[in-house]
Amino acid sequence: MAQAKSLVVVESPTKARTLKKMLDRRFDVVASMGHVRDLPKSKLGVDVDADFTPQYIVIKGKGPLLKELKQQAKKAKAIYLAPDPDREGEAISWHLASVLETVNRNIQRIEFHEVTKDAVRAALAHPRPINRHLVDAQQARRVLDRLVGYKLSPLLWRKIRGGLSAGRVQSVAVRLVCDREREIESFVPVEYWSVTARFSKQTDDVAFEARLHAKDGGRIEISNHETAQRILADLNEAAYRIAEVRRRDQLRNPLPPLTTSTLQQDSNRRLGYSASRTMSIAQQLYEGLDIGDEGTVGLITYMRTDSVRVTETAQEEARAFIAARYGESYVPGEPRRYTSRRSAQDAHEAIRPTSVQRTPERVKQHLRADQYRLYKLIWERFVASQVASAVLDTLSVDIVAFDYLFRATGQRVKFPGFLVVLRDTANGEEETAEGWLPDLTAGELLRLLAITPQQHFTQPPPRYTEATLVKTLEEKGIGRPSTYAPTIETIKKRGYVRLEERRLTPTELGRLVDNLLQEHFPDVVDIGFTAALEGDLDRVEDGAADWSRVVRDYYTPFEKDLKKAEHLIEEVEMKPEPLDEACPRCGRGLVKKHGRFGEFIACTGYPECTYTRPIGIGVPCPKCGSDVAERRSRRGRTFYGCTAYPECDFTAWDRPTERKCTECNYPMALKRQRGREPYYKCLNPACVTNTREKIAATV
Repeated sequence: MAQAKSLVVVESPTKARTLKKMLDRRFDVVASMGHVRDLPKSKLGVDVDADFTPQYIVIKGKGPLLKELKQQAKKAKAIYLAPDPDREGEAISWHLASVLETVNRNIQRIEFHEVTKDAVRAALAHPRPINRHLVDAQQARRVLDRLVGYKLSPLLWRKIRGGLSAGRVQSVAVRLVCDREREIESFVPVEYWSVTARFSKQTDDVAFEARLHAKDGGRIEISNHETAQRILADLNEAAYRIAEVRRRDQLRNPLPPLTTSTLQQDSNRRLGYSASRTMSIAQQLYEGLDIGDEGTVGLITYMRTDSVRVTETAQEEARAFIAARYGESYVPGEPRRYTSRRSAQDAHEAIRPTSVQRTPERVKQHLRADQYRLYKLIWERFVASQVASAVLDTLSVDIVAFDYLFRATGQRVKFPGFLVVLRDTANGEEETAEGWLPDLTAGELLRLLAITPQQHFTQPPPRYTEATLVKTLEEKGIGRPSTYAPTIETIKKRGYVRLEERRLTPTELGRLVDNLLQEHFPDVVDIGFTAALEGDLDRVEDGAADWSRVVRDYYTPFEKDLKKAEHLIEEVEMKPEPLDEACPRCGRGLVKKHGRFGEFIACTGYPECTYTRPIGIGVPCPKCGSDVAERRSRRGRTFYGCTAYPECDFTAWDRPTERKCTECNYPMALKRQRGREPYYKCLNPACVTNTREKIAATV
């Protein structure tokens, strides 16, 4: 008689395939396909009067899967539940155990933070009971989201229109975007001027620049043209003398390894990937990919974490790799240890490669382009985090003329340190390229070559990108690492915000919903209140708070606001905006309407005439002259296509502008790349010159 096998249950088919190749014949591996039980979609599913007891049901379509799981569990020697190591994974394990314990009570939970043979074997050797505190924290979040969603969303349907939604995190995210837009609209630019002088030594023509820094020992502020001209008049006959030369070594430390938030920020900033695309690719890297001779293996550790901690084993492997590749001088005296934010959950490591020996170059041939680029970003960031600091040679020179002081600075790399791996500065911006200065000595007289005043205006705060919105949500304690990507996708799909040149802009609908919520549901969109609730959920996870009490404390004032709002909010009619254009099919007028997926143009003759088209971006199609519109591919990637499709097939990945190529008259796209000046590029793939036009870096 064949010996009974142990059953390992994971939530993903990809992870199941990876584990099957790692485990021997004593184990069967199956996938639950995510959650198997949840709250019903057809009703609230929460008994408010019975301490918010959730009423879970088997998810539609999961019945046959559960039946098969129970059959396998019944004959299994033991059952190991191995969903992801977080609240959601713990809840999936709990639901699975609730179903499977009717046929086999030998059920234990295992968790691993990387899908590698060593990690999986260690997890199987140290199983544990299901952590009910983690389950309660997930249950509290799920119940709260259901209460807000099922109580507040129908109110928005009745008062505004169908298809809308509100939520604890998404509504705060919309508020942040709307608040930023209000700041921009109310911003009043303030004029200011700078004065830059160009000097050389008396003995040669090597030129360098210095900026007017102070007058009479105090920092100078130049508010208008007249003041700038008076300063130039004062300096007309001045002699310029070096007052002081300061030279010192400056240490630049590497950034810590990536967390979920910083991964999404870096991926958006450096690769242009949305938060959801980043997490989808990261999931693939974590669950395992076939990399040739090694077979299928997880390339990175678990990607939902807000901790920057790494294991000593990973540190030692990285230090040995750095010494072998770059030399002993690049290995710091002590392993680098980073401190996580106070509110961070330290159960998981930072995101890192499961082995630094799997360099991006080594695995590149086995990965898709997007998988390779994200893996390279993760690998470089981790390795750099364990390299010695860079040493910069910095030079600062003070130049005096009468009672004015000019200052020039220069900087060059003395020892590259971590910069051999990653060319990022401590604040995540492009490394500043400052020119070195000639040999200068105190008391030396200089020759003035030119002095130039320049007008500036203060700028409003920039609109959020997905990266900066994620950063702000994290800084303010809104949501958890697992919520950032789905939150941003939700507010885009609901039509509350739209992406314009990779920046989030609130729509008319988004501002309307935000205004309504701020007036009638201040707690729902209050940043401090929402952050405090996240803290309460963390306390539930730690076993320091009762989940139903946390829900009650939130729901009680919310219910009162809901009853008031039902009577106070008047129905808002979003009237279609008439356009001065006739329908090309029937000749009746066209209007701009708001639909479930955003704004669009439609015929007033609906339902007799069903003509619709997307909103254009104001750039004519180079093939047929119709407007070009922003569209979404099946994978959610933004592209641009002619509104006359399918009659016209013009498409482009980059946003067309009104600027035309001088060679072929095609529209050009404004391109911005790190470390380079912005430029315009022709969108015509057949353009023989592949036209590029440089533009001012201030664009």
